[in-house]
Amino acid sequence: MSVTPEDIAFATDLFSGLGDLATRRMMGGLCLYHRGTIFALLHSDLGILIKGAGAFMEELDAMGCTRWAYTRKEGRPVAMPYWTLPTDCEDDPEAAVALARRALKHL
Repeated sequence: MSVTPEDIAFATDLFSGLGDLATRRMMGGLCLYHRGTIFALLHSDLGILIKGAGAFMEELDAMGCTRWAYTRKEGRPVAMPYWTLPTDCEDDPEAAVALARRALKHL
């Protein structure tokens, strides 16, 4: 299943205050970039995920965000560097942009 045009419009609107926003469809989802750096994904099943790196990963865990993980066909677990958005960022562009800026500082 792929993301819908409505999902894409919502995600790009949520982060529009960041400026210099670009997107690219990938594997049924959408990558969100700021000045050429990927900072979030729009996943068809998981929704919007923010990228974590360095100390920001601990912040995301402390905020109660869930890390995207899956199991490969051969049974090996894989943890991706993306977390669910905190609930206060899901419908608040100001909070979402602030979170994206924090993420970008660590990328």
